[in-house]
Order: sequence, then C-alpha cells, then structure tokens
Amino acid sequence: MSTAPDTAAGSAAQTDATGRRQGVDEQSQKLPMFALLALATAVFITSLTETLPAGLLPAMSRDLHVSESATGQTVTIYALGTALTAIPLTAMTAGWHRKRLLLTSMVGFAVANTVTAVSSVYGLTMVARFVAGVAAGVAWALLAGYARRLAPAHLQGRAIAVAMAGIPVALSLGVPAGTFLGKLSGWRVAFLAMTVLTVLLLAWIAAAVPDFPGQERGERPKMLHALRVPGVVPVLFVTLVFVLAHTIIYAYIASFLDDLGMGGNTDLVLLVFGAASLASIWIVGAQIHHRLRALTVACSVLVAVAAAVLAVLADNTALVYVAAVLWGLGWGGVPTLLQTAAGEAGGESADAAQAMLVTLWNVAMAGGGVIGGVLLDVSGAGSLPWSVLLLMVPVIAVVVIARSHGFPAKRAAQ
Repeated sequence: MSTAPDTAAGSAAQTDATGRRQGVDEQSQKLPMFALLALATAVFITSLTETLPAGLLPAMSRDLHVSESATGQTVTIYALGTALTAIPLTAMTAGWHRKRLLLTSMVGFAVANTVTAVSSVYGLTMVARFVAGVAAGVAWALLAGYARRLAPAHLQGRAIAVAMAGIPVALSLGVPAGTFLGKLSGWRVAFLAMTVLTVLLLAWIAAAVPDFPGQERGERPKMLHALRVPGVVPVLFVTLVFVLAHTIIYAYIASFLDDLGMGGNTDLVLLVFGAASLASIWIVGAQIHHRLRALTVACSVLVAVAAAVLAVLADNTALVYVAAVLWGLGWGGVPTLLQTAAGEAGGESADAAQAMLVTLWNVAMAGGGVIGGVLLDVSGAGSLPWSVLLLMVPVIAVVVIARSHGFPAKRAAQ
C-alpha cells in the first residue's frame, strides 16, 4: 500500500503552462466512476500482488524448497523494490503523460506475476517480485494524484477514496479468493489469474481513462524541504511504525493461524478481516473531511486492541475472528487517512511529503517481512502480536500529541 505523490495539478481545474484548462469541469456534480473504478482496479492489483503470498506461504514454501520465513521475504523484496525506486522513478518520469506511465506500470505487473507463476527457482521468484515492486513504485507515484485530477475540487477526497478502495477489496476479496484458488488449483494459478486480470485492465485503461500531461520541470518536488514543514515528520513517523506493525503479522498470518491449529481457515479469517476493512474505508471516506484526527486515533487504538486479543486470547477461535474484525476496522481506512494527513501537512510541499510517505510505507513493508520472519524463526508465531502491540504504543502517542500539526484538532477550511 502505499500512496501517491503525483498531486501537482491536483486541483481538477488546474491550468498548464499554456493556460489551458486541465481536468474536469468544476461545476460537475458527478464522479467519473468508470475511470475511477479502473484506477481502483489498478490499486487492487498492486495491493493484491504485494500481499497474495501471505495466504499462500506454506504451498509456495514447499514448491520453492525454502522455509516459510524465506518465502515471506517475497513480500519484503517487493516492498524493497518500491522503497528503493519510488522517489527516483517519480523524478525520472515526472514529465511523462500519466496514462502512458500507468499503462507501463501495469505491463510490469503482468510480466512479474507471470514469471512468479512459472518459476520453480527461489532466486528467479525473488527477482520477479522485485520487478513487481518497482512497477508498484511507479503506480503508487501517480494513482491518487490521477484520481484527484479526474474529479472536481469538491469531490477530490471522495475520488481518492474510490480509487483507494482497491486496497480493502484486495484484502477482503482478493487475498481470500487467491488463497482459496491456491488450495483448489495451486498457488501458481492464483498468480496467473493476476496476469489475466492485468491484461484486461490494460484494455480498460486504454479505453476509459483520460490522459493528463506530466509535471513541468520547475514543478518537481523537493524532498528534504518537506521535512522542515510542521506536521510532516509526525505523519511520516506514524506511517513507518504503523505499517511496520501491521506487516509483521499480516505477512505471516498463514503461519500464525497454522500455529493455532486454524491453518485451514486462513482464507475465512482473511475474508472477515477484509470485509471489516471495506467497512472502515467506507466510514473514513464519509467522515474524513471533518474527523481526520478522531478517525486516526480510533484506527490506531483498534489495531492495538486487536493485537492484544491475538496475543492473550488467541486460543479462543471465536476471539480470533473478533480480532480480525477489529484489525480490519482499524486498518482499512489507514491509507486514506495517512495520505490525506501528509498532503495537508505538507501544504506546498505536499508532493514531496507524499513521495516520502510512499517510500517509508514500503520500507516498513520490507522491514515487517524481515522482522516477522526473524521472530517466527527465533521466538515462534506467538511473538508476532506482542510485537505489534509494542509498536502501536508510540503510534498512538504521536497521533495524540500531534494535535497542532500532522493530525490537527482543527483543520483548515477546505
């Protein structure tokens, strides 16, 4: 997951260097849903490609002849691919037309998922996953900004929420469906299905998504300046630690449930988690304009409570499902909340703030894969929720403290 720094010309009625109007008519009262749903599907593909191994870990491990913790690094290497390339590729391609760039990134996913599906060599699989991460770095650098430019100013927040809905849909439907398909036909079929979906999406984007120009050279974001803007650092810290905490257990959820004797229910637990995530993004989309701070506090607390339940009461199967609901309610709206917080805190440096956010997001994904794998090998699956609970304490503290900047009690009029 991740977010997008392509917010230059983010207003739907921005003008380009020649004074021509860009985007859509400010007076429009409707969102271009067909185009936005194509972007949401792109988000779905990036999110599902990233997290699909979480539900297929044991089967992938057997076929690749490596341990489950080593297979978990397929999530880590994907995140590294994004973290290492998001900022430089964003700078290199800032002048590209947006549609061309989006299509290029989707082709990258099709190639990477196909190679992953047919590979029997761990090293080749890791290379393919890194390439998928690079494609994600390109995609996440433009998707939210693309959604903003498709909508009139007063509907931009809702447009982003529609596009970002691909994340909880991937978690609620994609990962459970991929896990079920993997059990039914083999994990390779699940990755091939991703390739087929991506090819269909390429045609959809070509037919339905309008193009926009890239940024002028003088508009390119200056990264370090954003760190001096009040509120940006707290948002980036929360992003790093929150995503790290989430990934530590999510990347190894199949192993954690297997340790509880619930390995056969992984797809169902993920379905419950994802359904709650969908509810979360709906609530956040409806209330974020007025309650960003309250929602961020609530989401942080919900994830902490879910971790506590899994740490202390996971021997009760019903409470595992309760924890999955709490986790989904806490996590689903987080991408939208943090992206919005970064954009508002950054002000004129919003592009740079969001570029750093997408990088730190994926650094955290990579770190979560590594730390979770080490904990799994050294301390066992039971240590994973305790680690999450420990990390969520500073997250909650920073969100609560950053009431003037970052997660303000009173937001500027919009």
